[in-house]
Amino acid sequence: MTVWDRPEPPARPVPLDRERIVATAVALADEGGLEAVSLRKVAGRLNAGPMRLYGYISTKEELFDLMVDEAYAEILPEEQPADWREALRLLAHRTRQAALRHEWLADLLGRRPALGPNGLAVTEATLAALDGLTGIDTVMRAVETVSAYFTGAIRREITNLRAERATGLSKHDWQRTHGPHVTRMLATGRFPALAKAVHEGTDVDAETSFTTGLDWVLDAVAAQLTRPSA
Repeated sequence: MTVWDRPEPPARPVPLDRERIVATAVALADEGGLEAVSLRKVAGRLNAGPMRLYGYISTKEELFDLMVDEAYAEILPEEQPADWREALRLLAHRTRQAALRHEWLADLLGRRPALGPNGLAVTEATLAALDGLTGIDTVMRAVETVSAYFTGAIRREITNLRAERATGLSKHDWQRTHGPHVTRMLATGRFPALAKAVHEGTDVDAETSFTTGLDWVLDAVAAQLTRPSA
């Protein structure tokens, strides 16, 4: 029986329910990452005995599942655009925005399918955007491709944000610090393609990079949708 199917125990002296437990876990994760979340710490924040939480949640993995589903509630748009590209673009950007609000979400994206009500609703909205445009196998591969792109891009962005906080160096500060080493290595002539990228490439912010890459992936999906049947 999943955590969503299992009934909650009756309330006792300290009122508890899964909604309060999950909200507390999300607050702890927002403050200190997933490593700051445990049933003991959640119970402490709620002034409840740790064993009481086991009546609502059996494992920390179940707690993470509930936290992810809570985040998916922020991802699901109130209205679904009629155009499939706009629908998938909106879902991707809303996922990125949710991860920027809750950085721990980046660590949990890309796992097995989210089976909570909000996770299933996001999956339904994603598949529905392409429903009827092509065969279901092509729809599934398209959804997997778009999801793989934005999951990877979001994780990279969050990793960079964490590195900035850990080192105290912004992206440009880090580049200046390591500039002399990179310059010496490029001067050897062993890395001509990299040298061209460093000297001639345009530096863009994370949102622009995310949007550009997403548009290219959606272009690739569009090419498959219009591809003649064999």
